[in-house]
Amino acid sequence: MKRSVLTRYRVMAYVTGVLLVLLCLSMIAKYGLDIDGAADFTRVVAIAHGWLYVIYLIFAFDLGSKAKMPVGRQLWVLLAGTIPTAAFFVERKISRELEAKVDGPAPAAAKA
Repeated sequence: MKRSVLTRYRVMAYVTGVLLVLLCLSMIAKYGLDIDGAADFTRVVAIAHGWLYVIYLIFAFDLGSKAKMPVGRQLWVLLAGTIPTAAFFVERKISRELEAKVDGPAPAAAKA
């Protein structure tokens, strides 16, 4: 498995996770606190998260198939983008497990 497969999954996991947390906070601001302008922000973040989640699904599925993950584990990785903060924890766990399977040179920080 190439390092780029893991890297693009990691980037999309963080992007999806951050957008989902922002979406949750904006929903609280919109419905719970009735803040002006929160509706527009919520709409923008919801659309961005929706489209980027689709890209996350593609990259996560690609990672799962190339890493030969069991179906249950792959489903957990795919669903992590729908649970606030889960993407961060799942990404970290998967990345640690797959570092050994990655071809190519190790990052400079890992050599030290």
